[in-house]
Amino acid sequence: MKFRRLREKMVSTQIEARGIRDRRVLEAMRKVPRHLFVGEALEYQAYGDFPLPIGEGQTISQPYIVAEMTQALELTKDDRVLEIGTGSGYQTAILAELAFRVYTIERVRQLLITARKLLDHLRYHNVIARCSDGTLGWPDESPFDAIIVTAGAPEVPEKLVQQLTIGGRMVIPVGDRWSQTLLQIRRHEDGFHETDLGGCRFVKLIGEHGWREE
Repeated sequence: MKFRRLREKMVSTQIEARGIRDRRVLEAMRKVPRHLFVGEALEYQAYGDFPLPIGEGQTISQPYIVAEMTQALELTKDDRVLEIGTGSGYQTAILAELAFRVYTIERVRQLLITARKLLDHLRYHNVIARCSDGTLGWPDESPFDAIIVTAGAPEVPEKLVQQLTIGGRMVIPVGDRWSQTLLQIRRHEDGFHETDLGGCRFVKLIGEHGWREE
């Protein structure tokens, strides 16, 4: 009950108050138990207005950023979504509430194992996961109605945008190692249209078409 109240407060004060209006996104944020996707020592901080560490040098994004990126995907219940960067699985769970099927890629095997166990426990059976280089996408399952990238890229990976359907949307942070611009990219028959959603800061997108691992 306490965590339910914290989720409701999170949605009303951090997300609705900043202009997120997609009813289905708000419902998903109210439902998914964010505190289960962080370590036990951090569970009472899980609904705060900030990102949190999840190990392996990775983070769970600030709740508002999760909501903003999800809203920008414009998901319907019939959509097939590709997520690059499973992390703790929280964003994955939000997507699974909204889409028909979620394909998620994580390069850090231990993070993927932990996230998969939790997603299975919460009965998100519409999630398919694998450990690989997310900058290459998932060609065998493409095209996708939406793609979300939860790490900052130096540029938009061509391999990913080519895996969008016509009319498909991708949301990705692009910039340098310290700050990025959150972009919504929509594929049209004659090319791609970018919308600037504002500044943000993510961990680096590592891979063949991202940053090199140091």
